[in-house]
Amino acid sequence: MHDAVIIGGGHNGLVTAAYLARAGLKVVVLERRPVLGGAAVTEEFHPGFRNSVAAYTVSLLNPKVIRDLELVRHGLRVVERKVSNFLPLDDGRYLKVGGGQTKAQVAKFSVRDAERLDAYGAELEAVASVLRDEVLRTPPNVAASSVIVAVRELWAAGRLGNRLRKLGLEGQRSMLDLFSRSAGDYLDGWFESAPIKAAYGFDGIVGNYASPYTPGSAYVLLHHCFGEVNGKRGLWGHAIGGMGAITQAMAKAAAAAGAELHTNSSVREVIVERGRAVGVVTEAGTVFRGAAVISNLNPKLLYLKLIDAAVLPPAFRARMTNWRCGSGTFRMNVALSELPDFTALPGTARAEHHTAGIILAPSLAYMERAYFDARTFGWSKAPIVEVLIPSTVDDSLAPPGRHVASLFCQHVAPELPNGASWDDHKDAVADLMIDTVTRFAPNFRASVLGRQVLSPLDLERTFGLIGGDIFHGALDLGQLFSARPMLGHGDYRGPLPGLYMCGSGTHPGGGVTGAPGHNAAREVLRDFRSGRLRGRVITPP
Repeated sequence: MHDAVIIGGGHNGLVTAAYLARAGLKVVVLERRPVLGGAAVTEEFHPGFRNSVAAYTVSLLNPKVIRDLELVRHGLRVVERKVSNFLPLDDGRYLKVGGGQTKAQVAKFSVRDAERLDAYGAELEAVASVLRDEVLRTPPNVAASSVIVAVRELWAAGRLGNRLRKLGLEGQRSMLDLFSRSAGDYLDGWFESAPIKAAYGFDGIVGNYASPYTPGSAYVLLHHCFGEVNGKRGLWGHAIGGMGAITQAMAKAAAAAGAELHTNSSVREVIVERGRAVGVVTEAGTVFRGAAVISNLNPKLLYLKLIDAAVLPPAFRARMTNWRCGSGTFRMNVALSELPDFTALPGTARAEHHTAGIILAPSLAYMERAYFDARTFGWSKAPIVEVLIPSTVDDSLAPPGRHVASLFCQHVAPELPNGASWDDHKDAVADLMIDTVTRFAPNFRASVLGRQVLSPLDLERTFGLIGGDIFHGALDLGQLFSARPMLGHGDYRGPLPGLYMCGSGTHPGGGVTGAPGHNAAREVLRDFRSGRLRGRVITPP
């Protein structure tokens, strides 16, 4: 008998396990794949070439989680990009963002836009600072079950209200804009030149199967502003050893605290007795019982695949059926004989732009066409591609003189029209993605030594990312904060006693943050300490 049984050894499951085990609970983690880490893993995809298979870059990983779990002591090392982004254009010009160059770079296209950068950054940071402080807090839950809980929820709501008031009226207006408007409309209100709007607007469509002019996409842009690297806000970095280095450090932290970590242990069913979750059964028939059952899965997989429909409230299950997933993501890893030789910045010798997130989408209009193409045909005729070449800052990933690149591609339809299968079309789309990069770097196709192709269907099969959804559910107003995954269950507790959620389908949402795992562990510990869950005596907070 365990105190806590965790379904899924992705990064949030490992974070939850580490916190609970450190508090003295007997914890077991059950991971379906042969390796821990979920979508944040590093694997060899071509002889001698390793890369982050799905998740591919670092910024949102919460610094408190890094400190609390002593991830640096367990081997985590993150290095910064030399510049944040590089945007080559069809006419041979280019834009670099970050590295102290943004103003001068933007001024090449618009002096007015360069002069507005500071005010734009200040507005985003003012709103992000309020929300950043809420990332590690449990949202107010609208379905309080007792007077004591109701008072606690009112206190939480009041605390948040006080923080919002400190923004002032103009700051509150900005927050409303960022939650309700499209990324395109928001950026059009600030800037006039296409390259800077494209560079910033890319964050509004990452993992978001939508036009940059879809209302609510400005929040997705804001969501990507919460992060930091090595204490520096707004930066992006690379984990030495790939994203698997993060989850391996988390696994070491959990194991050092006493958690049991099982791979090749796919869960078939959550055991429910007398209306309470009391354990799980694996595909092999092994039973693990626990006072708390905690799911790191997409909520749709948990409630529609692992729990008998008869034991769930019908209205809850009906709403979960409509949980919106599918981020239009097509993921590739390629082994390279040499670095891309960009027409805009020629040369195959390593340069700072090779270390950046290389965005191949020159305007918001281009991104909008890509979305409508995907809606009509199943994939974009002129797709959006971000290229990241981590071997430029981490020589452990490829043989000497060689490189690996991640291609993070938008937009493709999570499900193809007319019943077509991704299995029949993914290689053709992969060729299109290679051709798209080659349009900007003519040597690219010839330099590809091998490739790994993951369609939305592959991402779903391999990592449980329904429709390729990297966030475990769309980041829109109806699926955020107290409504993630559903009003009444925004506090990491499921509709059955003893059932909890710790994955990206809970607040604050997707990305390799560790925040949902941190918050879920706190709520589970609260229930053990209050007697709501019965288990061993645990260490005080």
